[in-house]
Amino acid sequence: MADFNQNTNTEFERFNSDGTRQKNKKEKKDGTKTKSIVIALLLIGIIVLVNSMVITRQNQFKLIRQFGRVDRVVTDAGLSFKIPFVESVDVIPKELLLYDIAASDVITSDKKTMIVDSYVLWHVTDPLKFAQTLSCSVNNAEGRIDAIVYNAMKNTISNMKQDEVIRSRDGKMTVTVDEPEEAVTNNDMEISTEKEDVIEITSLTEEIMSQINHVEGQYGIEIVTVEVKKLDLPDDNKQAVYTRMISERENIAAQYTAEGKSEAKIIENTTDKEVSIMLSDAQAKAEATIAEGEAEYMRILSDAYSDPQKTDFYSFVRALDALKESISGDNKTVILSDDSPIAQIFNGQY
Repeated sequence: MADFNQNTNTEFERFNSDGTRQKNKKEKKDGTKTKSIVIALLLIGIIVLVNSMVITRQNQFKLIRQFGRVDRVVTDAGLSFKIPFVESVDVIPKELLLYDIAASDVITSDKKTMIVDSYVLWHVTDPLKFAQTLSCSVNNAEGRIDAIVYNAMKNTISNMKQDEVIRSRDGKMTVTVDEPEEAVTNNDMEISTEKEDVIEITSLTEEIMSQINHVEGQYGIEIVTVEVKKLDLPDDNKQAVYTRMISERENIAAQYTAEGKSEAKIIENTTDKEVSIMLSDAQAKAEATIAEGEAEYMRILSDAYSDPQKTDFYSFVRALDALKESISGDNKTVILSDDSPIAQIFNGQY
Protein backbone atom coordinates (compact mmCIF):
# COMPACT_ATOMS: atom_id res chain seq x y z
CA MET A 1 0.00 0.00 0.00
CA ALA A 2 2.82 2.33 0.83
CA ASP A 3 4.51 1.53 -2.49
CA PHE A 4 1.35 2.32 -4.44
CA ASN A 5 0.92 5.66 -2.77
CA GLN A 6 4.54 6.49 -3.42
CA ASN A 7 4.23 5.57 -7.12
CA THR A 8 0.96 7.50 -7.43
CA ASN A 9 2.52 10.67 -5.97
CA THR A 10 5.49 10.35 -8.31
CA GLU A 11 3.26 10.14 -11.44
CA PHE A 12 1.19 13.07 -10.21
CA GLU A 13 4.26 15.16 -9.79
CA ARG A 14 5.36 14.28 -13.30
CA PHE A 15 1.99 15.22 -14.63
CA ASN A 16 2.10 18.46 -12.79
CA SER A 17 5.59 18.98 -13.93
CA ASP A 18 4.67 18.26 -17.55
CA GLY A 19 1.54 20.37 -17.27
CA THR A 20 3.51 23.27 -15.88
CA ARG A 21 6.07 23.08 -18.66
CA GLN A 22 3.36 23.05 -21.30
CA LYS A 23 1.66 26.08 -19.73
CA ASN A 24 4.91 28.11 -19.77
CA LYS A 25 5.47 27.48 -23.49
CA LYS A 26 1.99 28.76 -24.31
CA GLU A 27 2.53 31.92 -22.34
CA LYS A 28 5.80 32.53 -24.18
CA LYS A 29 4.06 32.15 -27.53
CA ASP A 30 1.32 34.58 -26.50
CA GLY A 31 3.90 37.14 -25.31
CA THR A 32 5.89 36.97 -28.59
CA LYS A 33 2.71 37.45 -30.62
CA THR A 34 1.74 40.48 -28.55
CA LYS A 35 5.15 42.07 -29.03
CA SER A 36 4.92 41.51 -32.77
CA ILE A 37 1.53 43.16 -32.92
CA VAL A 38 2.79 46.15 -30.94
CA ILE A 39 5.84 46.53 -33.17
CA ALA A 40 3.66 46.28 -36.29
CA LEU A 41 1.29 48.90 -34.91
CA LEU A 42 4.23 51.18 -34.10
CA LEU A 43 5.62 50.75 -37.61
CA ILE A 44 2.24 51.45 -39.11
CA GLY A 45 1.91 54.50 -36.89
CA ILE A 46 5.34 55.76 -37.91
CA ILE A 47 4.56 55.23 -41.59
CA VAL A 48 1.22 57.00 -41.22
CA LEU A 49 2.88 59.86 -39.34
CA VAL A 50 5.65 60.21 -41.89
CA ASN A 51 3.16 60.15 -44.76
CA SER A 52 1.06 62.80 -43.06
CA MET A 53 3.97 65.22 -42.55
CA VAL A 54 4.73 67.90 -45.18
CA ILE A 55 8.07 69.68 -44.77
CA THR A 56 8.27 72.88 -46.83
CA ARG A 57 11.67 74.50 -47.35
CA GLN A 58 12.46 78.17 -48.00
CA ASN A 59 12.96 77.60 -51.72
CA GLN A 60 9.84 75.49 -52.28
CA PHE A 61 6.12 75.65 -52.79
CA LYS A 62 4.10 72.54 -51.83
CA LEU A 63 0.85 71.66 -53.60
CA ILE A 64 -1.42 69.29 -51.67
CA ARG A 65 -3.55 67.21 -54.01
CA GLN A 66 -6.54 65.15 -52.95
CA PHE A 67 -7.40 62.47 -55.49
CA GLY A 68 -5.50 64.43 -58.15
CA ARG A 69 -7.20 67.77 -57.50
CA VAL A 70 -5.23 70.60 -55.89
CA ASP A 71 -6.71 71.10 -52.44
CA ARG A 72 -4.36 73.75 -51.06
CA VAL A 73 -0.98 75.39 -51.58
CA VAL A 74 1.67 75.67 -48.86
CA THR A 75 3.74 78.80 -49.42
CA ASP A 76 5.36 79.27 -46.00
CA ALA A 77 8.38 77.28 -44.92
CA GLY A 78 7.83 74.86 -42.03
CA LEU A 79 5.97 71.70 -41.04
CA SER A 80 2.38 70.97 -42.05
CA PHE A 81 0.23 67.86 -42.30
CA LYS A 82 -1.89 66.05 -44.87
CA ILE A 83 -4.16 63.05 -44.93
CA PRO A 84 -1.90 60.04 -45.50
CA PHE A 85 -2.51 57.83 -48.54
CA VAL A 86 -5.32 60.17 -49.62
CA GLU A 87 -3.47 63.39 -50.32
CA SER A 88 -0.26 63.69 -52.35
CA VAL A 89 2.34 66.44 -52.56
CA ASP A 90 3.91 68.19 -55.57
CA VAL A 91 7.06 70.28 -55.16
CA ILE A 92 7.46 73.56 -57.09
CA PRO A 93 10.71 75.59 -56.95
CA LYS A 94 10.44 78.99 -55.33
CA GLU A 95 13.94 80.38 -55.96
CA LEU A 96 15.22 82.36 -58.93
CA LEU A 97 15.99 80.00 -61.81
CA LEU A 98 18.43 80.35 -64.69
CA TYR A 99 17.58 79.12 -68.16
CA ASP A 100 20.32 79.23 -70.78
CA ILE A 101 18.76 79.70 -74.21
CA ALA A 102 20.58 78.07 -77.10
CA ALA A 103 22.23 80.43 -79.60
CA SER A 104 19.93 81.24 -82.51
CA ASP A 105 20.05 83.19 -85.77
CA VAL A 106 18.02 86.38 -86.19
CA ILE A 107 17.78 88.75 -89.15
CA THR A 108 17.94 92.54 -88.80
CA SER A 109 15.85 95.03 -90.76
CA ASP A 110 18.74 95.56 -93.21
CA LYS A 111 18.79 91.80 -93.92
CA LYS A 112 21.89 91.01 -91.87
CA THR A 113 22.06 87.72 -89.99
CA MET A 114 23.26 87.80 -86.40
CA ILE A 115 23.79 85.06 -83.81
CA VAL A 116 22.29 85.84 -80.41
CA ASP A 117 23.22 83.81 -77.32
CA SER A 118 21.22 84.77 -74.22
CA TYR A 119 19.91 83.54 -70.89
CA VAL A 120 16.77 84.15 -68.81
CA LEU A 121 16.24 84.63 -65.09
CA TRP A 122 12.74 83.59 -64.00
CA HIS A 123 10.75 82.30 -61.03
CA VAL A 124 7.31 80.98 -60.16
CA THR A 125 4.88 83.59 -58.81
CA ASP A 126 1.58 81.65 -58.86
CA PRO A 127 2.14 77.97 -58.03
CA LEU A 128 -1.51 77.03 -58.61
CA LYS A 129 -1.58 78.46 -62.13
CA PHE A 130 1.87 76.99 -62.75
CA ALA A 131 0.49 73.57 -61.83
CA GLN A 132 -2.67 73.99 -63.92
CA THR A 133 -0.91 75.20 -67.10
CA LEU A 134 2.52 73.57 -66.94
CA SER A 135 1.85 70.50 -64.77
CA CYS A 136 4.43 71.63 -62.18
CA SER A 137 7.18 70.91 -64.71
CA VAL A 138 10.23 73.17 -64.95
CA ASN A 139 11.04 71.64 -68.34
CA ASN A 140 7.60 72.62 -69.65
CA ALA A 141 8.12 76.14 -68.32
CA GLU A 142 11.54 76.43 -69.98
CA GLY A 143 10.05 75.27 -73.27
CA ARG A 144 7.43 78.05 -73.13
CA ILE A 145 10.05 80.61 -72.06
CA ASP A 146 12.28 79.58 -74.97
CA ALA A 147 9.52 80.18 -77.50
CA ILE A 148 8.35 83.44 -75.93
CA VAL A 149 11.82 84.96 -75.60
CA TYR A 150 12.89 83.89 -79.08
CA ASN A 151 9.78 85.45 -80.65
CA ALA A 152 10.29 88.67 -78.69
CA MET A 153 13.97 88.77 -79.62
CA LYS A 154 13.21 88.10 -83.28
CA ASN A 155 10.54 90.80 -83.42
CA THR A 156 12.80 93.30 -81.70
CA ILE A 157 15.90 92.73 -83.82
CA SER A 158 13.95 92.47 -87.08
CA ASN A 159 12.86 96.10 -86.54
CA MET A 160 16.43 97.32 -85.97
CA LYS A 161 19.45 97.73 -88.20
CA GLN A 162 22.61 95.81 -87.46
CA ASP A 163 24.51 98.83 -86.12
CA GLU A 164 21.52 99.77 -83.97
CA VAL A 165 21.46 96.27 -82.47
CA ILE A 166 25.16 96.48 -81.66
CA ARG A 167 24.87 99.99 -80.17
CA SER A 168 21.81 99.13 -78.09
CA ARG A 169 23.36 96.07 -76.44
CA ASP A 170 24.43 97.94 -73.28
CA GLY A 171 21.93 100.80 -73.50
CA LYS A 172 24.55 103.47 -74.20
CA MET A 173 25.72 105.13 -77.39
CA THR A 174 28.77 107.32 -77.96
CA VAL A 175 28.22 110.27 -80.32
CA THR A 176 30.70 112.85 -81.58
CA VAL A 177 29.62 116.49 -81.36
CA ASP A 178 31.38 119.43 -83.03
CA GLU A 179 31.74 122.34 -80.63
CA PRO A 180 33.05 125.72 -81.90
CA GLU A 181 36.02 126.79 -79.83
CA GLU A 182 37.03 130.21 -81.23
CA ALA A 183 36.75 132.36 -84.35
CA VAL A 184 39.79 133.94 -86.04
CA THR A 185 39.02 137.53 -87.06
CA ASN A 186 41.77 137.80 -89.70
CA ASN A 187 40.39 135.18 -92.05
CA ASP A 188 36.94 134.54 -90.53
CA MET A 189 37.78 130.89 -89.95
CA GLU A 190 36.01 128.96 -87.22
CA ILE A 191 38.10 126.39 -85.40
CA SER A 192 36.02 123.57 -83.91
CA THR A 193 36.85 120.68 -81.64
CA GLU A 194 35.20 117.26 -81.49
CA LYS A 195 33.74 116.06 -78.20
CA GLU A 196 32.42 112.58 -77.44
CA ASP A 197 29.17 112.39 -75.47
CA VAL A 198 27.59 109.23 -74.06
CA ILE A 199 23.81 109.28 -74.27
CA GLU A 200 21.37 106.80 -72.76
CA ILE A 201 19.28 104.79 -75.22
CA THR A 202 16.83 101.93 -74.86
CA SER A 203 18.85 98.77 -74.38
CA LEU A 204 18.24 95.54 -76.25
CA THR A 205 17.10 93.89 -73.00
CA GLU A 206 14.51 96.62 -72.41
CA GLU A 207 13.23 96.30 -75.97
CA ILE A 208 12.83 92.54 -75.56
CA MET A 209 11.27 92.78 -72.10
CA SER A 210 8.70 95.28 -73.38
CA GLN A 211 7.22 92.50 -75.55
CA ILE A 212 7.05 89.94 -72.73
CA ASN A 213 4.05 91.03 -70.70
CA HIS A 214 1.71 88.06 -70.68
CA VAL A 215 3.80 85.27 -69.17
CA GLU A 216 2.93 85.84 -65.52
CA GLY A 217 -0.81 86.07 -66.11
CA GLN A 218 -0.85 83.08 -68.41
CA TYR A 219 1.53 80.61 -66.78
CA GLY A 220 2.06 81.87 -63.24
CA ILE A 221 5.74 82.65 -63.78
CA GLU A 222 7.69 85.89 -64.09
CA ILE A 223 10.63 86.52 -66.42
CA VAL A 224 12.87 88.81 -64.41
CA THR A 225 15.34 89.65 -67.17
CA VAL A 226 16.68 88.53 -70.52
CA GLU A 227 20.41 89.12 -70.91
CA VAL A 228 22.43 88.78 -74.10
CA LYS A 229 25.67 86.88 -73.48
CA LYS A 230 27.01 87.00 -77.01
CA LEU A 231 26.12 88.96 -80.11
CA ASP A 232 28.06 87.73 -83.12
CA LEU A 233 27.98 87.23 -86.87
CA PRO A 234 27.84 83.92 -88.74
CA ASP A 235 31.26 82.62 -89.71
CA ASP A 236 30.52 82.84 -93.44
CA ASN A 237 29.54 86.52 -93.11
CA LYS A 238 32.31 87.70 -90.81
CA GLN A 239 34.93 88.25 -93.49
CA ALA A 240 32.53 90.15 -95.74
CA VAL A 241 31.39 92.30 -92.84
CA TYR A 242 34.95 92.95 -91.71
CA THR A 243 35.89 93.93 -95.27
CA ARG A 244 32.94 96.28 -95.49
CA MET A 245 33.75 97.77 -92.09
CA ILE A 246 37.37 98.30 -93.15
CA SER A 247 36.19 99.96 -96.37
CA GLU A 248 33.82 102.22 -94.44
CA ARG A 249 36.56 103.18 -92.00
CA GLU A 250 38.93 103.89 -94.88
CA ASN A 251 36.28 106.09 -96.50
CA ILE A 252 35.80 107.96 -93.25
CA ALA A 253 39.56 108.31 -92.86
CA ALA A 254 39.85 109.57 -96.45
CA GLN A 255 37.08 112.08 -95.80
CA TYR A 256 38.82 113.32 -92.66
CA THR A 257 42.11 113.51 -94.56
CA ALA A 258 40.51 115.49 -97.40
CA GLU A 259 38.86 117.85 -94.93
CA GLY A 260 42.17 118.26 -93.14
CA LYS A 261 44.01 118.99 -96.36
CA SER A 262 41.34 121.49 -97.36
CA GLU A 263 41.62 123.26 -94.02
CA ALA A 264 45.43 123.17 -94.29
CA LYS A 265 45.28 124.68 -97.79
CA ILE A 266 43.01 127.45 -96.58
CA ILE A 267 45.34 128.20 -93.68
CA GLU A 268 48.38 128.02 -95.98
CA ASN A 269 46.83 130.38 -98.55
CA THR A 270 45.76 132.77 -95.85
CA THR A 271 49.21 132.68 -94.30
CA ASP A 272 50.90 133.20 -97.69
CA LYS A 273 48.62 136.14 -98.34
CA GLU A 274 49.43 137.68 -94.97
CA VAL A 275 53.16 137.07 -95.51
CA SER A 276 53.00 138.69 -98.99
CA ILE A 277 51.22 141.72 -97.55
CA MET A 278 53.74 141.97 -94.73
CA LEU A 279 56.70 141.64 -97.15
CA SER A 280 55.20 144.23 -99.47
CA ASP A 281 54.68 146.63 -96.59
CA ALA A 282 58.22 145.98 -95.33
CA GLN A 283 59.72 146.47 -98.79
CA ALA A 284 57.82 149.70 -99.25
CA LYS A 285 59.03 150.93 -95.88
CA ALA A 286 62.61 149.85 -96.75
CA GLU A 287 62.52 151.66 -100.06
CA ALA A 288 61.13 154.72 -98.38
CA THR A 289 63.90 154.54 -95.79
CA ILE A 290 66.54 154.09 -98.52
CA ALA A 291 65.13 157.02 -100.41
CA GLU A 292 65.21 159.13 -97.28
CA GLY A 293 68.83 158.04 -96.64
CA GLU A 294 69.89 158.84 -100.18
CA ALA A 295 68.18 162.20 -99.98
CA GLU A 296 69.95 162.88 -96.71
CA TYR A 297 73.22 161.76 -98.30
CA MET A 298 72.76 164.05 -101.23
CA ARG A 299 71.89 166.89 -98.90
CA ILE A 300 75.05 166.28 -96.87
CA LEU A 301 77.14 166.21 -100.08
CA SER A 302 75.47 169.33 -101.31
CA ASP A 303 76.20 171.06 -98.05
CA ALA A 304 79.79 169.82 -98.13
CA TYR A 305 80.50 170.95 -101.66
CA SER A 306 78.83 174.29 -101.11
CA ASP A 307 81.38 175.16 -98.39
CA PRO A 308 84.85 175.96 -99.85
CA GLN A 309 86.56 174.92 -96.64
CA LYS A 310 85.10 171.44 -96.77
CA THR A 311 85.46 170.92 -100.52
CA ASP A 312 89.15 170.12 -100.45
CA PHE A 313 88.71 167.67 -97.56
CA TYR A 314 85.89 165.76 -99.24
CA SER A 315 87.82 165.75 -102.53
CA PHE A 316 90.79 164.28 -100.70
CA VAL A 317 88.64 161.63 -98.98
CA ARG A 318 86.97 160.65 -102.23
CA ALA A 319 90.40 160.42 -103.89
CA LEU A 320 91.50 158.01 -101.16
CA ASP A 321 88.35 155.95 -101.68
CA ALA A 322 88.97 155.82 -105.41
CA LEU A 323 92.61 154.87 -104.83
CA LYS A 324 91.53 152.15 -102.41
CA GLU A 325 89.14 150.71 -104.96
CA SER A 326 91.88 150.72 -107.63
CA ILE A 327 94.31 148.70 -105.53
CA SER A 328 93.71 144.95 -105.80
CA GLY A 329 95.79 141.82 -105.41
CA ASP A 330 99.12 141.55 -103.62
CA ASN A 331 100.74 144.46 -105.50
CA LYS A 332 100.08 147.62 -103.50
CA THR A 333 102.18 149.98 -105.65
CA VAL A 334 100.36 152.76 -107.50
CA ILE A 335 102.06 154.70 -110.28
CA LEU A 336 100.39 157.99 -111.13
CA SER A 337 101.34 160.55 -113.72
CA ASP A 338 101.57 164.23 -112.89
CA ASP A 339 98.45 165.00 -114.81
CA SER A 340 96.39 162.33 -112.96
CA PRO A 341 93.47 163.87 -111.02
CA ILE A 342 94.36 161.79 -108.00
CA ALA A 343 98.02 162.82 -108.11
CA GLN A 344 96.98 166.44 -108.47
CA ILE A 345 94.79 166.08 -105.35
CA PHE A 346 97.69 164.59 -103.38
CA ASN A 347 99.98 167.33 -104.68
CA GLY A 348 97.46 169.99 -103.84
CA GLN A 349 97.04 171.03 -107.41
CA TYR A 350 93.41 170.23 -107.80
